[in-house]
Amino acid sequence: MASGILVVVEHDSGTPKKTAYELLSKAASLAGELGGGVSAVLIGSADVSNLGEYGASTVYSVDGESFKGYTTEGWTSALAAVIERADPAVVLAPASPACKDSFPRLAARKGFGMASEVTELSVADGSLLARRPVYAGKAMVAVRIKSATALITVRPNSFGAGEATGGSSELVSVSVEAGAVRSKVVEQVEAATDVADLTEADRIVSGGRSLKSEENFQSVIVPLAQAIGATPGASRAAVDAGYAPHSWQVGQTGKVVNPSLYIACGISGAIQHLAGMRTSKVIVAVNKDAEAPIFQHATYGIVDDLFEVCPVLEKAFQEAL
Repeated sequence: MASGILVVVEHDSGTPKKTAYELLSKAASLAGELGGGVSAVLIGSADVSNLGEYGASTVYSVDGESFKGYTTEGWTSALAAVIERADPAVVLAPASPACKDSFPRLAARKGFGMASEVTELSVADGSLLARRPVYAGKAMVAVRIKSATALITVRPNSFGAGEATGGSSELVSVSVEAGAVRSKVVEQVEAATDVADLTEADRIVSGGRSLKSEENFQSVIVPLAQAIGATPGASRAAVDAGYAPHSWQVGQTGKVVNPSLYIACGISGAIQHLAGMRTSKVIVAVNKDAEAPIFQHATYGIVDDLFEVCPVLEKAFQEAL
């Protein structure tokens, strides 16, 4: 009978991502109520020496030439093999591009139920209850999965990473038929940046079309973001205008983010943008239009010219931090 929780550990160049520790910590707390242990699965080569300190008693590793980069076939086959070996009741994974691509195929292949973009997890009446936003974040739905194994993708920053409590894990290598992988990663190019990716960033400063130029993004948004160790972002309108790169785009057609702090500068708050950042813990809106929809969702609002407000905020943050 399926039991326990399996956590998908993603990594950057061999270093587990922050989401790995967030999910392991949450899995450890849930396992105490659900019963069973916590294990992890790692595809590719990475340092797993501290995963046991966050609750993973077993780390399943799938490695080899076919798994050095992401491919849908490779990840689906690898995850299916590990699930067959571990027989977990729940599989938790970050709502990342890789998992959002491979999990639906895995669910179809194995006949598992799936919940995506989950932001809350709890145990009710002895079973796992997941909550996720729908209708661009306008409502929340509760989801129970009836299949023997439940697949769940979780938005980054939904749970904090707990403290390392000590402990070790057993490393188990799982063999997967390489012939199942028909595509090959030829090259991976790392982005030349020292800030966190938008999807994992704890703080984000975004600008809208009101910035009026790429130069203003670089002189207003970027310095403000640097002042608080944040990642810069942008609305689709700003990206379409050429003021910011597409990798900065937040929203329904960009990246869905879930930071502790989201500062929106000159962003009106169209529903497409709100769909990508509505679940942020604290939203600060700076806009000279007092009727802008963003203020209906902001924790704090500043009705003023962003070109006047942002330099003041930047200076205040620099002095405070």
